[in-house]
Amino acid sequence: MAVDLHTHSTASDGSDTPADLVRRAAQIGLSAVALTDHDTQEGIAEAREAAAHAGIELIPGVELSLEHRGMHLLVLFLEPGEGPLQDRLGELQAGRKRRNERIVESLRGFDMDITIEEVQAEAGDGSVGRPHIAAVMVRKGYVPDITAAFDRYLKEGGPAYHPRPRLTPAEAIHLARRSGGVPILAHPHTLELTDSELDRLLGELAELGLVGVESIYSTYGPDQRTHLTEMARRHGLLASGGSDYHGTYKADIRLGIGQGDLHVPDDVLGVLADRA
Repeated sequence: MAVDLHTHSTASDGSDTPADLVRRAAQIGLSAVALTDHDTQEGIAEAREAAAHAGIELIPGVELSLEHRGMHLLVLFLEPGEGPLQDRLGELQAGRKRRNERIVESLRGFDMDITIEEVQAEAGDGSVGRPHIAAVMVRKGYVPDITAAFDRYLKEGGPAYHPRPRLTPAEAIHLARRSGGVPILAHPHTLELTDSELDRLLGELAELGLVGVESIYSTYGPDQRTHLTEMARRHGLLASGGSDYHGTYKADIRLGIGQGDLHVPDDVLGVLADRA
């Protein structure tokens, strides 16, 4: 059977509620799914209740954006509640809120009649992210689609982009391990490094306590998945995998199967669980 260890719900920037995401995972035959919303675990309780009814294993997690450009860290097996990393999530959420307000203000400077209230309504009860801002831009006709919103305005370096507080890689890995979580480098291709640069970085992160690398990912071909898995193993790191599912906000990525050929075997989860 297969698992999906990287998904997002309406608790951050996905379009499915945590319960709907879990039910969908069960319907397509996954044996386990990890909910890894950005900087928040607000959806875990709802997802866990749905998982109990659907007969699927729910892995609690979170995804962190780090200071290193393009670096994201998945933390699996992170239980909600008190803990070194859990306690920091509130601070990260506050920083995200201030950043969103600055983005909306910048867009208004480009004659876009958008308010933070409209963006919050798009997000519902979840944490507001750039995809929600992009969705409002599309709905009001300022851009043709979400991709264009990011390419023209919201991506890092774009005219409406604003940074937010982030953890350093060392701090994030340390907090994750102290909190009982399993830290995994997410989608390493976003770092835009050469093979030798990535190989050196993985060695450095392994020394800091990194456990795994997301080697099996929606947009990777078979050769790239194999190459990243082998590179990770050279540094004693485990291979992880997931779709990075966001529902309609990433319409080309489907739960469990990515762009159609993704398959993360459930023995990947077993090996990672041993490190929790």
